[in-house]
Amino acid sequence: MSTYLRKPEWLRVKLPDAIRAAKVNGMLHQRHLNTICTGGMCPNRGECWNNGTATFMIGGDTCTRSCRFCNVPTGRPKPLDRSELDGIVRSINDLHLRHAVITSVDRDDLPDGGASHWVDLLRLLHEECKGVTVEVLIPDFQGDLKQVDRIIAQRPDVISHNLETVRRLTPEVRCFATYERSLSVIKHVADAGIRSKSGIMLGLGETREEILETMDDLRASGCEVMTIGQYLQPTADHYELKEYIHPDTFEDYRRIGLEKGFRHVESSPLVRSSYHAERHVD
Repeated sequence: MSTYLRKPEWLRVKLPDAIRAAKVNGMLHQRHLNTICTGGMCPNRGECWNNGTATFMIGGDTCTRSCRFCNVPTGRPKPLDRSELDGIVRSINDLHLRHAVITSVDRDDLPDGGASHWVDLLRLLHEECKGVTVEVLIPDFQGDLKQVDRIIAQRPDVISHNLETVRRLTPEVRCFATYERSLSVIKHVADAGIRSKSGIMLGLGETREEILETMDDLRASGCEVMTIGQYLQPTADHYELKEYIHPDTFEDYRRIGLEKGFRHVESSPLVRSSYHAERHVD
């Protein structure tokens, strides 16, 4: 059972700067903002905050899907709240962030999947956060590429959509999403001339051959940036962790990814979707 897998030495996380972390946490709490940094239990949040990057989550704090790897609460979301957009803009400026990553819960309860909310935020960022680069980590909008086009029209610097895992494991790990649908979103973004990005987790039971196949599928879809990290099982009720992957293996995948033509590959046990995101703009 994965519950008894002892966490290896290389997964120890360096503690963040206490003053900076307290300032960010206090501001988020005061403005009732959600971030995947905290909601997703990201191990790199301290490093990112110290480097002038943060990942904000819009659409509320409740997802309509129940993916078995994810720690974000699932259920019936509250109505969209415009104030969270204003709060994000103020926080970016008050924290003097250089790069912002925006993600969202899935809002399958809404006719447009929340695309209008995305567009409203991106317009605000263009108007109010001059000089700040932006990456958006979007859902699949149930395959409705017209909603993806609305986000593309706002021209964020990077558009990311995660595969999360290999083709074979997708039905077990993800809720409602499909491997091919995700590839179609990535290809649609790449065909529009915007830098496309995707990521997967390791330790779910995938094989080396499946990982290399996933790399090839992403490159064939025009994906330029790939992140590869270790799956960390949030609770005993989540998808079972099968193994911890050694850092040398992650480095091997990083090298192979670059050889396959990715512009950037972030690959190590603690890598998450937005890790070193500011580097992926250039």
